[in-house]
Amino acid sequence: MVTYIVRRLVTAVLILFGASFVVYQLTALSGDPLEDLRASNAPNRDQLIQARTELLDLNTPAPLRYFGWLAGAAKCIIPFAATCDLGASIQGEAVTTSLGRAMGNTITLVATATVLAIIIGISLGIITALRQYSGLDYGVTFMSFLFFSLPIFWLAVLLKEFGAIGFNNFLDDPDIPASTIAVVAIASGLIWALFASTSWKRKGVAFLLGAAVAAALLSILDLVGWFANPGLGPIVILVTGVGIAFGIVLLTAGLRNRKALYSSLIMVALGLVAYYVVNPILNAATIWMIIILAVTTVLVGMGVGYAMGGYDRSQSMRAAALTGVLMGFLIVVDRFMVTWPSYVSNPRVRGRPIATVGAETPGLDGTFWINGLDTFTHLLLPTLALLLASLASYSRYSRASMLEIMNMDYIRTARAKGLSERTVVMRHAFRNALIPLATLVAFDIGALIGGAIITEQVFAFSGMGQLFVQALQRTDPDPIMGFFLVAGILALVFNLVADIAYSVLDPRVRVKA
Repeated sequence: MVTYIVRRLVTAVLILFGASFVVYQLTALSGDPLEDLRASNAPNRDQLIQARTELLDLNTPAPLRYFGWLAGAAKCIIPFAATCDLGASIQGEAVTTSLGRAMGNTITLVATATVLAIIIGISLGIITALRQYSGLDYGVTFMSFLFFSLPIFWLAVLLKEFGAIGFNNFLDDPDIPASTIAVVAIASGLIWALFASTSWKRKGVAFLLGAAVAAALLSILDLVGWFANPGLGPIVILVTGVGIAFGIVLLTAGLRNRKALYSSLIMVALGLVAYYVVNPILNAATIWMIIILAVTTVLVGMGVGYAMGGYDRSQSMRAAALTGVLMGFLIVVDRFMVTWPSYVSNPRVRGRPIATVGAETPGLDGTFWINGLDTFTHLLLPTLALLLASLASYSRYSRASMLEIMNMDYIRTARAKGLSERTVVMRHAFRNALIPLATLVAFDIGALIGGAIITEQVFAFSGMGQLFVQALQRTDPDPIMGFFLVAGILALVFNLVADIAYSVLDPRVRVKA
């Protein structure tokens, strides 16, 4: 395996070298970086042309100029090099500065959207494969292709109109009319009916139950003014935590494994205690504090699972650790919700919290929680746009892969041996269904890091896509090459990650490698 990885890395370096040379020459031939200055009527035009010519070294032929750029780029990967030099833009700004700023915004946006799309899309695909030709299957298929077929710019505009402007107007006077409650209740009932079994009687019961729960929940939230002062509170965290514990044990160990279930429930109880103990500490929270608390939670969960024992300690440890992490997530979400009124009333926000442009609110100075909410509100709409557009591919690929796996001989053999359906699906089918998806995930992540150009344009999000388009319009070679370097390296890296994932998921690939 080590030899295989080294061989792939050497090949990747050669590919990157050849591709970067071609891109640099094409960029040099695509236009004149001095065109705007030549058309200028400024009295110091000649001096400006001379300064830009020296800045971009335009007197040197493009093939030789490439090796000068390559020498500076090599400093970025050589250990203990003095500086990372990717050149400068025609405005004189260092490419490393503009590229670092754009990369931070794009990675935050794309990582959030991609992770959510992978989790939700694969989950929907697996569920619809297990419920093939049911109402749920047809409903998910219809909605997936509906969002996939919508132009991304139009979807983004709709989100701005109804997800930002409409919701901000609602927050001015958060009073839910009866008609809205009725519409939401009907929609909730239909969703519950889709997840019910094929019996029309059960579908009817599920519809009534889903509609009643949604209507009661919205009415209570409206009555207590929850939308103006949101929060979860210990009771909701406890009830949700118990549901999470049962769900995780059901998927990872099965409810017959009582040790795993008791381990998860212990973590729910510890999480409720932590709700009161940790909250005062969170007043001075930082990102590193949250990471340390998360790692501590995982270690405590693994310790609880190990102490509980049972016939399979690893199942108990895994279930307890996952339950603990999700309980911690609920506590963090509750803290953000409690901070919401302070954020909305901030003079910079002016009562319009859901942002439609930019990556942050200019001049906003607040705590970790205020800044976190600001990041969330600016990422919300562009993330939703990318998420809805990506769901179709993940759900369809995972559904097709799962259906193929479920018809394999070893799945029938596993059932014939008397294994439970949970064991057959989660241990035998699910892992093998992920193998084709590894290619799709790696390709999407590598491509999206290059920038969701249209989404960034609609939401005025200063990311990699906008940096590339603006540099291309100005025939600005160094930012284009900086963009290519990052996008090319990430594409090659994620393809290597996909190949390694094959070997992890399929032992046959590991043996051949």
